[in-house]
Amino acid sequence: MARIAVLLLVVGLAVAQAPDPAWSTLDAAYKALNASDYDAAIEGFRKALEIAPKRGDIHKDLAYTLLKTGENEAARDEFGEAIRLDPADVHVAMEYAFLCYETKQQAEARRIFDRIRRSGNAVAEQAFQNIDRPLAEGIARWTKALESEPDNFSAHRELATLAEQRDELKLAAEHYERAWRIKPAERELLLDLGRVWQESGATEKADAALLAASRGAQPRVRERAMELLPAHYPFVNEFKRALDLDPANVDLRRELAYLYLEMGNGVEADREFAVLHRRAPDDRLSTAQLGLLKLGRGDETGARPLLDSVLKGDADDDLADRIREALKYPHALRHRPEVPKQQSADEARAMADKSYAAGYMKDALKYYTIAHETDPVDFTIMLRLAWAYNILHDDPTAERWFRLAKQSPDAEVAKQAAQAYRNLESQTERFQTTMWLFPFFSTRWHDLFSYGQAKTQMHIGSWPVSAYISTRFDGDSRVTTAPVVGGMTQPQYLSEDSFIFAMGLASHPWHGATAWAEMGEAVKYLSGSMIPDYRGGVSWAKALGRAAGGHGVFFETNDDLVFVSRFNNDLMIYSQNRAGFGLGKVQFYWNSNAVTDGERQYWANTVETGPGVRFHLPQTPRTLLFSVNGLRGAYLTNKDNPRRPNYNDLRAGFWYAFAH
Repeated sequence: MARIAVLLLVVGLAVAQAPDPAWSTLDAAYKALNASDYDAAIEGFRKALEIAPKRGDIHKDLAYTLLKTGENEAARDEFGEAIRLDPADVHVAMEYAFLCYETKQQAEARRIFDRIRRSGNAVAEQAFQNIDRPLAEGIARWTKALESEPDNFSAHRELATLAEQRDELKLAAEHYERAWRIKPAERELLLDLGRVWQESGATEKADAALLAASRGAQPRVRERAMELLPAHYPFVNEFKRALDLDPANVDLRRELAYLYLEMGNGVEADREFAVLHRRAPDDRLSTAQLGLLKLGRGDETGARPLLDSVLKGDADDDLADRIREALKYPHALRHRPEVPKQQSADEARAMADKSYAAGYMKDALKYYTIAHETDPVDFTIMLRLAWAYNILHDDPTAERWFRLAKQSPDAEVAKQAAQAYRNLESQTERFQTTMWLFPFFSTRWHDLFSYGQAKTQMHIGSWPVSAYISTRFDGDSRVTTAPVVGGMTQPQYLSEDSFIFAMGLASHPWHGATAWAEMGEAVKYLSGSMIPDYRGGVSWAKALGRAAGGHGVFFETNDDLVFVSRFNNDLMIYSQNRAGFGLGKVQFYWNSNAVTDGERQYWANTVETGPGVRFHLPQTPRTLLFSVNGLRGAYLTNKDNPRRPNYNDLRAGFWYAFAH
């Protein structure tokens, strides 16, 4: 039983020392940073984030590097992502808040300072007051001005802007709406109104304002409103709510009328086109459609004046031809004139790029799909489609687009796609085989031990677990055997001299934690005996700072709870912790390890501490890592302990792994 406990401890240490996939990329980035080659460092950090997008420390280092080059807005966004990943990091939150203030995002800066100041932070308190006090004074000043001049457009707009920055969203919405009612031609106010309603949780009202702003407004306002709207095409009731807010919106009402036509609801379509004709008699397309609807119902008396007015006006040739044909062969005009194909493709790509840059991936996906259908050999669009699907967690589809994009004649596009495809392929393959080997020499035992495992894992659709089969080996050069006492094999300390064949299930990692369970047989290669082996547990790992490599301090911990049936159903808990400093490819650290178990056996209750170093040699595989650890250990219980209560051990070995 002692052997399995120490085996788990050693394997846990080995796994904890396995290099991060982004290690080599980060190493190059830190070297470039030390050499003041900021462009190369920024590129390296961004490539590392493609490999490990949830590493807050990489986002922070990229942000600080961007600040050195004067890219404050980009640095702000990276600090923001770091805060999203680790909201408790007050230092980064302060950096983010100050950058928000400097880049005209006062509302966000105020929120962050407000949150931090509540913990007693004096700097945050002062910064909050510097933002909040002028806002409060401005709101009071404009409120006073409106008492004497209630229809002052500028006063309403300024008051709404200040209220939004101060997170007084109800007040902001009230005055954005009043300003827009005074000057309905200022369509951007509808966008402001929709945004404020959206932030305050009034979703239906927000969608109505944004839908109205997305029809009949300037291109910039229209595109921004489209970005904020839900991804689906609006429903009839959503059009109605938008028209209740903005009844004079001709484009909005015309689109609703055509929607009714597509639904086969001619009565409602007729009603909307009639309203359009009254409100906008110069709208030739709506007048023609109303006339054709009447003609289709046999109301020639009501239809002819409408159609004649269109023919006498400035209707385009296509519309005029349709009307003439209808007068002879009555039928309804069902669609508006089509936009030229190339123009549609260019607009779709422009909208896709804007949506992608703003983080609206569903909209970006929709517009990139339209652009691809028009130009199916544009490899840049294929790459953007792949990234969009990847961000939306549809990895199988993303992998297909990456595979297509890596055929691009553009070397940079092909390189990016190939790298992403390789990274994603290992995650989406149905079967994945991993192997690792960890030999090391222990001065305490004067023995060379070796551990290894080959494991084939199968992903089960969208299930949160994977099935696997595994073959493990553990043995030592002295080929020690375990004595049999009372019919049961007594565990040795570090070696079982066994091949262990097992099958099991493992959960997908969640915040660094993995649950697993397996059943198998341990085959003694010296005696040929077989012992049933059932075990399971939970593993958790966390790394902070420069644990993946580079220059700087780091801390990492690996903690495991393991149940083993073959050793009297024992439950063991062990923890390995390292804190140290990295110098490129060499890391110096201090170990703090502990093991305990439910049976309170002396061999399974120890603590260890001492220095260590691990390093990667040039021109060797990046997954080959050497380590040397000097440990001072002590048993926590000495009942039935035949050994000294304290011990020293020097362990030197290497870890190597690969996946296919």
